[in-house]
Amino acid sequence: MRLMKVVGVMVCVLVVAFLAVAAKNGTGVRDSNHVTFVAPIRVGTTMLPAGDYVVRHTMEGQDHIMVFEPAKGKGLEVKAKCTLVPLTQKAERTETSYQMNAANERVLQELVFQGETVKHVF
Repeated sequence: MRLMKVVGVMVCVLVVAFLAVAAKNGTGVRDSNHVTFVAPIRVGTTMLPAGDYVVRHTMEGQDHIMVFEPAKGKGLEVKAKCTLVPLTQKAERTETSYQMNAANERVLQELVFQGETVKHVF
């Protein structure tokens, strides 16, 4: 009976540890986030329509890459290289920063996701 309790506790600890590792990678960045753009926005060289997106953080060699996919339905998958800039504390909310270009388009400059300790600069 005591052996079952010890095994049960060990399994619980392993599950919690696995979930903690799966939630964030070693850079303080979640592998996947959600963002909503209220207006069309240029990400890299591609114009994304307004809407909800799943954003995945991946690596291609030494490059940090953000992959934007529509949260619902099918659509274009857009990849953009980013630089991770450390924050002084965990972000309290998700924030999007952009600049207007000469064609009066929003161009994504930075993304900060709630709970992360870095910002993504494009």
